[in-house]
Amino acid sequence: MTACTLASAYLRERLLATFLNILLLSLGVGAIIALILTLTQAEQRMERDTAGIDLVIGAKGSPLQLILSSVFQVDIPTGNIGLEEAATIIALPQVKRAVPLALGDSYKTFPIVGTTPDYLHLYAASVQSGRLWEKPLEAVVGAEVAKATQLRVGQSFAGAHGLGTSGGLANGNNSDAHADHPYQLVGILGTTGTVIDRLVLTSLESIWLIHDHNDEYEDTKKATQETHKGGHEVTAYLIEYATPLAAASFPRRVNASSSMQAAAPAMETARLFALIGVGITTLKVFAAIMMVCAGLGIFIGLMNTLNDRQADLALLRILGASRSTVCLTIMAQGFALGLAGVILGVALGHAGGEWMGFVIGKTHRIPLTGWTWANEEWWIIAAAIGLSMIAALFPAWRAYRDAVPETLNRL
Repeated sequence: MTACTLASAYLRERLLATFLNILLLSLGVGAIIALILTLTQAEQRMERDTAGIDLVIGAKGSPLQLILSSVFQVDIPTGNIGLEEAATIIALPQVKRAVPLALGDSYKTFPIVGTTPDYLHLYAASVQSGRLWEKPLEAVVGAEVAKATQLRVGQSFAGAHGLGTSGGLANGNNSDAHADHPYQLVGILGTTGTVIDRLVLTSLESIWLIHDHNDEYEDTKKATQETHKGGHEVTAYLIEYATPLAAASFPRRVNASSSMQAAAPAMETARLFALIGVGITTLKVFAAIMMVCAGLGIFIGLMNTLNDRQADLALLRILGASRSTVCLTIMAQGFALGLAGVILGVALGHAGGEWMGFVIGKTHRIPLTGWTWANEEWWIIAAAIGLSMIAALFPAWRAYRDAVPETLNRL
């Protein structure tokens, strides 16, 4: 009979204690893995969404709110800025590219963004079917929007005012929808894995036409001319610097010499993770404590097994089992408990990551999944199994040290 066979028999005999030790360890492992998966994917998504954007210019208010609304499209804008005032800023030599955004409407909770084709270049997006807009009230949608709404090229739809309401079909009865100014879908973008996948994109002139209710926007030429006459507003500009040195002076100039504010996505996302980092760290510490408690449970269980099975171990020694076999029996139990806890914990962690992705994706349209793997998981697995083995070391040493004659005398 091998050490593994003996260990398996002992664990089956104390089934309830075995199950509780495995469950406690798996909950700690699962909680940490779920947090790591969610945080890692969120960081990666934010890095992709902010790539190529050095600065955001918008109305004064919270810099973080400006970034969340203009870059990640998950918050209410801080307000609008005038084209005439913004024109003097974006014309400065420090600016390589300035992409305007006009926000405020949505279609079935997906934001409608008035912008220019330069916005697509920020995310290397391209049209998968159809074409880009060429005149007001033409729109293209991201891959996630097309999948969720089942919109097809050639269909018409109406947006709704605000970011939390749903629009409807052009001939629908939704009172919140701009049914008198329906969009015509002319293109669907390919998947990019960025924020653009969950947006409806159209021209700035479309947004102005809908909100101004001005029929002078009869064609693209007239609308484009009107853009430069002033009087219109945009929500923000996404800025790409002409040189890295611009970061030292350009934001200060915007904040000091205009009614607008400048916010750096890298700085604000760092602040965001610093804000939520305390809560994440607390949850990780709590999960780590659960793992330590599971290790203590394994230690106590193995010590009790050792005390209860002294006669069995003594008989094994008399029948020819070596000290090493007896020691390995205890170590095998610790390893089995750790391995089972890790397997269940990894499954629970990825299931938790998938559930969190479903909840967050449903409310904020941020795709997160449990069907991925983070390199940090290897460290968690190693720590959990190592903890179980450490918990088994002292009981195994006790079993190895006790001599058969002394054990029999005590019994």
